[in-house]
Amino acid sequence: MSPDLLSTTAGLWLAVVASGIYHGVNPGMGWPLAVSAALMERRAYALPVALMALAFGHLVAMTVVLLPFALMTALVDWQTEIRVGAGLIVVALGVWLLFNRRHPRFLARVPPSRLALWSFLVAVAHGAGLMLVPIYLGLCGVVETDAGHRAATALIARTAALSIGVAAVHTGAMITAGGALAFVVYRWLGLRFLSKSWFDLDVIWALSLVLVGAIGVFSAL
Repeated sequence: MSPDLLSTTAGLWLAVVASGIYHGVNPGMGWPLAVSAALMERRAYALPVALMALAFGHLVAMTVVLLPFALMTALVDWQTEIRVGAGLIVVALGVWLLFNRRHPRFLARVPPSRLALWSFLVAVAHGAGLMLVPIYLGLCGVVETDAGHRAATALIARTAALSIGVAAVHTGAMITAGGALAFVVYRWLGLRFLSKSWFDLDVIWALSLVLVGAIGVFSAL
């Protein structure tokens, strides 16, 4: 692997980790719910249990979104179009969220005890998985390709494994960042901190989607 390709790959993996940290510190991804669960139960172990449920739901959501794109990598001659299309989808979602800031009503119907399901639904509804797609497709672009049915099958297997790896690394960074913040709030700040109104991150989240999608489009051209 050439030095330029190596640095590109390292940069993309760094983006996977950075996006995980960004998702983790975002209260909309659920860490305040983990703190609330631990405070209500008055048991310290309730915090990591709740965090693991959030992590599992987030991991499944990331995998479900990325795996279909792993199948598309077999279309070697269409990789540019796929990457451009994926980037435009992310941009379109970001623009839509800018003008439609209402949260899906079905999220309010999920009981607090089902944190994994809530985490999965909120990650899908807010495009957390789609934010990873341009980064993932960039990583797929450094995988060597060849012609033939066997080569295509092997390519799908490699990119499918890569999608799971990306989802796992991203979720690990997400739950580490969110868990650290949740622990600080649970251990030292408590209910008063949770009761404070949070700065509205909806606009920042939507703009992040637009930015990531635009970068994905331009990097594919």
